[in-house]
Amino acid sequence: MFSTEIEVRTGAEPVVYDLTREIEKFLASAGAGDGLLHVWVPHATAGLVVIETGAGSDDDLLRAIDDVLPRDDRWHHRHGSHGHGRDHVLPAFLPPYASVPVFDGALATGTWQSVCLVDTNVDNPVRHVRFSFLAA
Repeated sequence: MFSTEIEVRTGAEPVVYDLTREIEKFLASAGAGDGLLHVWVPHATAGLVVIETGAGSDDDLLRAIDDVLPRDDRWHHRHGSHGHGRDHVLPAFLPPYASVPVFDGALATGTWQSVCLVDTNVDNPVRHVRFSFLAA
């Protein structure tokens, strides 16, 4: 298995951060052929999705998260910024892992699919993401 960890600065606003370019660089450096890419976010308040970006879907996802998991006082987990408890529930809906097949060194995603980090935690602007490639 070939593995590395990158640092992502997500900033002070909720974000859908496209990891696809970093993943493509990782696969090239791994000399990847056929196999499986596993992406892992070792954080209690972030998740991963495979989604279309750039056409409004990323903003739609953040709005849907706000609808389903409002940033308000309903949460028992209360340290940090207002409504931060919802950030700790997020990984139950958007898991901290994703696995994608790789064929001939390329992600086997659909035309409009990207692998993205979703970070709604405005208290922690720095994230780590681990890429692991398991050759076939």
